[in-house]
Amino acid sequence: MAKDTGRKLVASNKKARHDYLIEDVFEAGLVLSGTEVKALRAGRASLIDGWCEITDGEAWLEGVHIPEYTQGTWTNHAPRRKRKLLLHRTEIDRLSSKTREKGQTIVPLALYFLDGRAKVEIALARGKKEYDKRQALRERQDNLEAQRAVREKRDR
Repeated sequence: MAKDTGRKLVASNKKARHDYLIEDVFEAGLVLSGTEVKALRAGRASLIDGWCEITDGEAWLEGVHIPEYTQGTWTNHAPRRKRKLLLHRTEIDRLSSKTREKGQTIVPLALYFLDGRAKVEIALARGKKEYDKRQALRERQDNLEAQRAVREKRDR
């Protein structure tokens, strides 16, 4: 059987980019059971309520929903269990020290397969205020309107 190559996106967390100001991004491996991998390969996962926590020098992914594998038997996994993240010691120490600061958190941005291995993209983030969210939406809308105007002018 041929080995998978490239990046295959399973789930992304668009709401995280809206709700948080992303400061630093890390790629981490995941410790998964067999039925979790099969459910992910079927493209089923949700990162909406997910967050990361560092406990006793280990990074954990919590709140991520990977539904049970449909063809699984009694060996199926719990959909919202804690999953260990595989990071280098220096990355864990850096994340741990940064999250002690007020307003800093670690959120998952994307869940994907990279060359056949399950990976999660996590970000060190700071929560946005409501007015920051409105300002970001307004800037995005202004950019879209400017692009439309340029396109219409060009097409005339």
